[in-house]
Amino acid sequence: MLGPLLGSGYLLLRDAVSTPRSYLTDSALGLGDAAPRAVPQDALIAVGSTVVDGGLLVKAMLLTALWLVGWGAASLARDLLRVSLGPQLVAATVAIWNPYVAERLLQGHWSLLTGYAALPWIALLATRLRARGATAARADRLGTWAGLAGCLAAAGLTPTGSLLAGLVALLLVGKRNLPVTAALWILSAAPWLTATALSGAGAEPSDPAGIAAFAARAEPWLGTLGSLAGLGGIWNSTAAPGSRTTFFALVATVLLLALVATGVRAVLDAGTDSKSRSGAAAHNLDRTDVRPDDPAEPGSVPDGESSQDPMHDEARVARRRLVWLAVAAIVLPALGATGWGLSAGEFLVTRVPGAGLLRDTQKFVALAVPAYALCAAAGCRVVGRWIPTVVVDGVSAASPRARTGGAAVLFLAIVLLTLPDLAWGVGGALRPVHYPAGWQRVAGAVDAPGDVAVLPGGMFRKFRYSGSAPVLDPAPRMLKRDVLQTGELPVRGGVVSGEGERARKVENLLLQGGSANRLAELGVGWVLVEGGTPGPMGESKTTLAQLNPVYADPDVQLYRVPGDIAAHDASAAHRRLSGAAHLLWAALLASGFLTAAIHSATRRSVPREAERESHPDHDNAD
Repeated sequence: MLGPLLGSGYLLLRDAVSTPRSYLTDSALGLGDAAPRAVPQDALIAVGSTVVDGGLLVKAMLLTALWLVGWGAASLARDLLRVSLGPQLVAATVAIWNPYVAERLLQGHWSLLTGYAALPWIALLATRLRARGATAARADRLGTWAGLAGCLAAAGLTPTGSLLAGLVALLLVGKRNLPVTAALWILSAAPWLTATALSGAGAEPSDPAGIAAFAARAEPWLGTLGSLAGLGGIWNSTAAPGSRTTFFALVATVLLLALVATGVRAVLDAGTDSKSRSGAAAHNLDRTDVRPDDPAEPGSVPDGESSQDPMHDEARVARRRLVWLAVAAIVLPALGATGWGLSAGEFLVTRVPGAGLLRDTQKFVALAVPAYALCAAAGCRVVGRWIPTVVVDGVSAASPRARTGGAAVLFLAIVLLTLPDLAWGVGGALRPVHYPAGWQRVAGAVDAPGDVAVLPGGMFRKFRYSGSAPVLDPAPRMLKRDVLQTGELPVRGGVVSGEGERARKVENLLLQGGSANRLAELGVGWVLVEGGTPGPMGESKTTLAQLNPVYADPDVQLYRVPGDIAAHDASAAHRRLSGAAHLLWAALLASGFLTAAIHSATRRSVPREAERESHPDHDNAD
């Protein structure tokens, strides 16, 4: 999937922008004019890029996220369904290889996929906490809580990811654990909650035009509901794989839903039709080395033993809640694209501060993926039981495990075939770019006070080196000073207004050929002209003639605004508060995963030590 991107160069595709180095500007901390939509993502990249090249850092995070979502889905299927390796691989593939991932890659939402990757892990850890209650050892609960905290922080790389993670955690963790879970979620969301409170930008009403512009889209032959049920339907038709724009989208959706449908009943009622199962296997649900191999139904647990195994009962509750969450995650965005749904959305964003975060309703289809992965895994086991057993001389030629494995191969092939153009960078669209040398020279030259204004007007560019798709202007992440952006988004032939009021004044001033003195009064110390990209220039030549040229080549030209530049930076107190919130988030992320890792390693070492004590000659057994 990421093959082409792993070469040298930088991710620059629609909303995705990576640069060699980023900086802790006010905007990176969420204290600029625009709503803090990329917090704490931008701050993390800014700090990390002081040590590792920013482009490499983004690629590593994206690759890790996709790997973790597959591993998490497999682990969720193992613990909640007690399935063997084949169905676990099916769950992993469904979670990785689907239209939702493809569309978000093409839209450039790599950091949202970090939150997406955390969902199966959060579902798993929340279920364990619910099952263990007060009877579990303190060390076990501490390790699980630490893992949950780390996952919530990882999902909190963006506000939307944080919302997704919080919903899953609060839904599954149980009443007893709700207060602590809510507190951990708030701590994990501290950077963008703090930035919203300090800047006030995210609390302003949003443009109601964004509701219709970002509503889920109906794909060919499917309608909106069918598109969402197939895990597609992103608002931007140009950010969809080619196979989702033809009749094949219907075929692929039917195949995916057929795989999911085979396991729905098993997920809702798993364990009720098992013929036999030892309660000892269910007791080992937390062990990663368990290999279920029941002659009747691999990995299942009978109802008769549920009272002895609280995890089994809670796993069933979690599975059912995940299924109903999946239904809501598909139906509600579909309703949001109807006439009255659009009206309700417009009412919310104009009257409820921060409700603009909900306008891209297709994002929430991510909540359906854990249930889809579970149902596909369970369906693989069900279909495996349908395969006839050949008996030769009274001996079965195919064990239940082998038949389940055969069904898994079939399921894996079908999942991959439903989206063939996800391979190799979503059909080659996901490829690295190389910035012209002028960008680095400009980045080094911007070293004095004053914000940066950019020309042509608008936030999106089409450079000769970035391909045919529009890309978000890399200047805000390339330069040491804040780059003013209006936040206006061109969507479906219209424009959705943003929150950057000062940026809008500056852009209008440049396009009208205003004075350099007025630019200085508005806090602008630099003007950057990006060549080779379409966009309005207006009468800006008149203004540029009043400025001091600093650098020029065919790709970028930099000008210095003369005179005294008015200060419009965030206050030192606000930067300290925002910095503290970011440090709190980073501490939660690092300490959560570190504690969980130490706890996991300790638990794995205990059985080994016990085994050595019971078998003194173990080391010489071979």
